[in-house]
Amino acid sequence: MLRGRAGLLGAALIAFCIQSLSAQALQKAEDLYKRTDYEGSLALVDKHNEDAAANFLRGRDYFMLGDFKKASDYLQKAAAGDPRNSEYMDWLGRAFGKRAETGNPIMAPAYASKARQAFEKSVALNAKNGEALSDLFDYYLEAPGFLGGGFDKATQVAQQIAAVDPAEGYFAKAQLAQKSRQFEAAEQHLRQAAALAPRQVGRLIDLAKFLAKEGRTQESDQVFLQAQKLAPDAPQVWFARADTLIRQKRNLDEAKSLLQKYMHANITVDDPPKQEAARLLKATEGA
Repeated sequence: MLRGRAGLLGAALIAFCIQSLSAQALQKAEDLYKRTDYEGSLALVDKHNEDAAANFLRGRDYFMLGDFKKASDYLQKAAAGDPRNSEYMDWLGRAFGKRAETGNPIMAPAYASKARQAFEKSVALNAKNGEALSDLFDYYLEAPGFLGGGFDKATQVAQQIAAVDPAEGYFAKAQLAQKSRQFEAAEQHLRQAAALAPRQVGRLIDLAKFLAKEGRTQESDQVFLQAQKLAPDAPQVWFARADTLIRQKRNLDEAKSLLQKYMHANITVDDPPKQEAARLLKATEGA
């Protein structure tokens, strides 16, 4: 009897140790993902770990590597393993959205519809999931009516966003105003967003890019300078400034310098990928 209990305790201890090691590996893999080492992250995920969290990480890794088929496959597994998880469902929508954008045009409408359904379910699961709300807003704003898009739908989601994050709500209103070609209103909304979140450098970047698009280069330069003063070591500011200059075909030497700086920076998963910076850098050749 004692031997039986000891055997059970030993098996339980072994199972606990295996689970603990798997959790540690998953955390290390998550850290690599955040530092944009997606291949390293995939290599660390225990091949035998098929739980929802592991599949969610695999899905995001493949998404960032541009393999949207594998991304959607693993994210579907993650969502099936934890069907009440709003974040998993939101990422599944993103993967299907990318498949609609980049895959076989014949399949694009079907994938787009799957993306919309996933975004809608993500918001239904958690009405305060800001990223899911933003993704659903973007879908409604850009997708045609026959795929479930619509300006009125986007307007309703913008109101939900404002209730969760007032600054992001003003950004959504700015996008609606631009869609309606109400550019003065769009500028006001972007300035309100920046005023509500004075420590969020992204709000200044949004405003600077808008002013540049409107041909108000001096004002754009001033706002970018504000952003650089607020976050002098933020790679996202360097990238956005370089991208804007290249689009305007001016100060290409400055753009080149900023992109070279970006390529050597320690970026995070929230920053633009370095592949995109490398593509922009080619546009400065000969500058």
